[in-house]
Amino acid sequence: MHLATSANIKKMEETVQDNAEECVNSFSDEQDEEIGLEESSDDSDDSTEAMFLDDLDPLWDRLSDPSDDDWYPEVTPRKKKRSGLSSVSPSPAKSCRSGSPASVQRGKGKARKSSTRRSLPFSKSMSEEKWRSADEPDIEPTQPLFLPKNTPGPQLISTATCSPLEYFELFFTKSVLKTIVEHTNAYGAMRQEGKKKPWQDITIKDLRSFIALVIYMGVLKCFTLPDYWKTSDLYSLPYPARIMSGKKFRRISEALHISDPKVDAENDKKRGTPEYDRLCKIKPLYEDIRDACRASFHPFQNISIDERMVASKARNGLKQYMKNKPTRWGYKLFVLADSLCGYTWDFFIYEGKAKSEERKGISYDSVVILANERLLGSGYKLFVDNFYTSPKLFRDLLRKKIWACGTVRANRIGHSKTKAARGNIRWFREDDLLFVEWKDKRDVLMCSTFHKAFNGDSIKRNVKGADGVWALQDFPVPPAVLDYNKHMGGVDLSDALIGYYTVLHKTKKWYRSFFYHFVDIAVVNAFILHQQMAKMKNQKPLTQKAFRETLVRQLAETGPAYASEIVRPTPSTESHLPKYLNGDSTFGRRKCKMCPFKTPVICATCKVHLCFVPKRNCMVKWHE
Repeated sequence: MHLATSANIKKMEETVQDNAEECVNSFSDEQDEEIGLEESSDDSDDSTEAMFLDDLDPLWDRLSDPSDDDWYPEVTPRKKKRSGLSSVSPSPAKSCRSGSPASVQRGKGKARKSSTRRSLPFSKSMSEEKWRSADEPDIEPTQPLFLPKNTPGPQLISTATCSPLEYFELFFTKSVLKTIVEHTNAYGAMRQEGKKKPWQDITIKDLRSFIALVIYMGVLKCFTLPDYWKTSDLYSLPYPARIMSGKKFRRISEALHISDPKVDAENDKKRGTPEYDRLCKIKPLYEDIRDACRASFHPFQNISIDERMVASKARNGLKQYMKNKPTRWGYKLFVLADSLCGYTWDFFIYEGKAKSEERKGISYDSVVILANERLLGSGYKLFVDNFYTSPKLFRDLLRKKIWACGTVRANRIGHSKTKAARGNIRWFREDDLLFVEWKDKRDVLMCSTFHKAFNGDSIKRNVKGADGVWALQDFPVPPAVLDYNKHMGGVDLSDALIGYYTVLHKTKKWYRSFFYHFVDIAVVNAFILHQQMAKMKNQKPLTQKAFRETLVRQLAETGPAYASEIVRPTPSTESHLPKYLNGDSTFGRRKCKMCPFKTPVICATCKVHLCFVPKRNCMVKWHE
């Protein structure tokens, strides 16, 4: 009896195992057939587009539950599965693009395993047959006719002479400052309600002085905020105290509010519903800055789109983690910048995975939102990295008369792992799309709608010879690679200009981080406008440091840069000697024209009050 039972059990186990193998084989055959059908179509359905654009497993997409999207925003797919690729856009002040914009590395372990699960838009056999060598001629595509909506460059009168303050006020207008002052006073009064000391309303002048100090702190860094008002010999920074006291600065920074507190309270009641606005607390300034950026400048023909991170570790659903960026934790922005000067023309804040079922992926949607042909015009050349590049996106942009060029992930075009000599080029065309592979130190894969496969260009590389001696050697290079390296760095240039003197610092409120970043955008864009206007007039522009220093003086209404605009010393042959108003040295004290202190001394010729003491020799500075 015991032996019979064991035999039966063994037989049952073999039957179950055979049935399981048949189920697995049938499931894999069905899955292969389904993926093959999806790959053979250019205009695939939404699941294929999401798989192609966002690099997601289609089976995982069908099993995922989007119910918690509002509270757990999606981490960008490019960053989650980038281990097998090295085409990462550099970040603020550390960007340095090499001759190989998109490199393909041989993945190991989990990275290699995950790459085999991703579907290809072209089957491997088909793509291998389509590849052509650089010796085979390629037809040059029709080049774009550049018809911008407005004249590229600053949208200002070419003969106008503007000060740094006037450039800055294009973005922080008086109406914007007035709105912030009203909401700050309302929020400050609400915070101080029921306390011994009531809130003292601030004015537009106070807010301008506050912004001046914020920019000043970006130029002159101190470890902590109180260090700016210390009077010890180690610090002794008199300028912040001349603008406002440390207590007042702290009081404004703690009450700074962009939106109406009443609107915030109404919005908080909608939390957890589709009507809840996650950006409500920054909406007024957010929309004004975007409109001002688009209105003050129009991009030249070459533009680029990339991500930007605003550093923050606050507990907020908007915060993202990007492991391959220098700033790993923070808020993610998608930015369109001019490739020539780095001007931030438009941007939007990533709020997490959208709930709409009709969306085509954040990589597709972000480009469509930013590259608006109705605002830009036609004939633009857009450069993107491999997170955005897809045949559907490039074809849709081409219908809008916007040409595009970008790097491609190796698994998307049937990349061959066969070794080839350095400088080897091969390519194929799919309608208006050119796919080109170039062998550099690593493999470089590009897609373009306006480039020719090869036109005879070469690039120098330092190569170690057989004798062990390093020497420069010329290698053929596709024109798409050269243009990508030249024009993709628009956002990186903007990030670098911001990173040199960033005003961003730690704050307890997430919306204040955006306020400081909007100040950064306004200052850098104002500086770029100053550069472009000086270039048009064949004048030498200020450096960014000098531009910021002048802007601080003008915002705070201090220093020679501001005083000289109000009252200039009258040219005269008479001597400019100091003179007391009366015999008594304390009689007739008035505010000095160069500093906020009072003085009984005037210039005998200019008739203006000027300090004439060892620590404040404004008499000499005024006449310089």
